[in-house]
Amino acid sequence: MRLSKEIKAALFVLIGIFLFLIGFNFLNGTSLFKSESELYAVFDQVEGLQSGTQVTVNGLTVGKVKSINFLPSSPKILVTFTVRNDLKFAKSSIAELYEPGLIGGKSIAIIPVYDLENSLASGDTLRSRVKPGLTDVIGTEIEPLQKKLGELLINADTLISSLNTILDDQAQQSLNKAMTEVSTTITNLNTVSAALSKILIKQESNINQTFNNLAQASVNLNQISDSLSQANLKGMVTEFETAASSLNSILKSMEQGEGSIGKLMHDDALYNNLEASTKEVELLIRDLKEHPKRYVHFSLFGKKDAPYESEDKN
Repeated sequence: MRLSKEIKAALFVLIGIFLFLIGFNFLNGTSLFKSESELYAVFDQVEGLQSGTQVTVNGLTVGKVKSINFLPSSPKILVTFTVRNDLKFAKSSIAELYEPGLIGGKSIAIIPVYDLENSLASGDTLRSRVKPGLTDVIGTEIEPLQKKLGELLINADTLISSLNTILDDQAQQSLNKAMTEVSTTITNLNTVSAALSKILIKQESNINQTFNNLAQASVNLNQISDSLSQANLKGMVTEFETAASSLNSILKSMEQGEGSIGKLMHDDALYNNLEASTKEVELLIRDLKEHPKRYVHFSLFGKKDAPYESEDKN
């Protein structure tokens, strides 16, 4: 049996439509060969949620949003969505509305509760909740900050108004003069700082030499300190104490008139005799120098020298 061209064209169109439906449903996460359960969830508002949006469980796509409508005689929103029949979880599971990214839009994620005695069936309504998105969190955090900033600006404006009221023309002139003087002082400080910088640059070598000398002096002090720490200071102190004790004994003996020096210090007669003896020795030496012939008798003719006469007689 031969098919006419019209029948062939009709079959070709039907096959194309069938393949198109299969591809379209595949792209939307729906399969024509798998049965799905239809579930419901009620929300107060679903801004950003659209039909065809994917429904996920733990991040895995398991269905899609079928329709979004108002409940009869109610401002609440009824969301109808489908999920795969092979998923088994309880009626107490939660349908959560959340933001999948920063760009915007909303999706539905099922928070499953596994209870085989109370399994979910097609046509059941899940509990619902809305997860705050990033925009909501930022808005919640910024709102009190914005309020505080507004209060701060109001206080600042009040403070400035009060200052303008308190400060008269003379006070404002004095304040301007003070600010001018402060500016002049800062300029002078900058000048002095520049001059000091030039001096430091010119004297850099001398300063470096000074620091080197200080470093060397520190090394020398460390060496002296090491030498002192290694020296037998205890023995030196003991010897010094012994010498001081001996010297003290000698001085004490001298004060008591013991010994030659002590007697000389306390006995006037001994001192006078010693002084007289010293004087006589001095006169003898002087006379020996002036009249040596009196003490050395050497003469070819037997002539005698004049006898010695004391200078006291003269």
